[in-house]
Amino acid sequence: MSGLTLNLSAENDTFPVIILRYTTPADWAETVLADFDHFLLDHAAAEKKAAGMAISMASHYPDKPELVEAMADLAVEEMSHYREVVKLIHTRGGLTAADERDPYVNQLRKHLRKGSEAYFLDRLLLGGVIEARGAERFGLIADAASDEPIKRFYTSISRSEERHRTLFTDLACRYFPASVVDARLGEWLDIEAEIASSQPLRAALH
Repeated sequence: MSGLTLNLSAENDTFPVIILRYTTPADWAETVLADFDHFLLDHAAAEKKAAGMAISMASHYPDKPELVEAMADLAVEEMSHYREVVKLIHTRGGLTAADERDPYVNQLRKHLRKGSEAYFLDRLLLGGVIEARGAERFGLIADAASDEPIKRFYTSISRSEERHRTLFTDLACRYFPASVVDARLGEWLDIEAEIASSQPLRAALH
């Protein structure tokens, strides 16, 4: 979706890029595919929560029109993904279920700083880092899946998540100097690597 892209390269000579500092092991994808129906329930919940996060951001920062428009587009796309995952669950004879807690995201949220500006920057960067991890892991599923429709679906989802992580750093650099964004992003990447590497392997996105 073109509305999810902000091109700020001309404004920032050293544009921050999210490069994850922990690589998910191949065993994770094997764990997911061994209990794929359970993973789909978690994936659906993750898409629904991502849409809710985008709506929350738009609601909390109505004085930032670029962010509001971007978050509106993002919410629509995440709900589209949710719809597709729900269809896949139903096709496989399953039903959606109550959302389970996400220990990975909950631990990350503990590192959000207080203060309006610091909190705003952290919300943007946290969103980008979570999208980056999703892009990596959806790509692993696409690579490991033997079922061709599943492979195509997760390839497409992974590409969407890649665009989303760039969206969040673009927005951060619209409201903060690139040097400030880059410095805090480095801290977030260290935090995320420590948390992601400590999670047990399970049939869930995180």
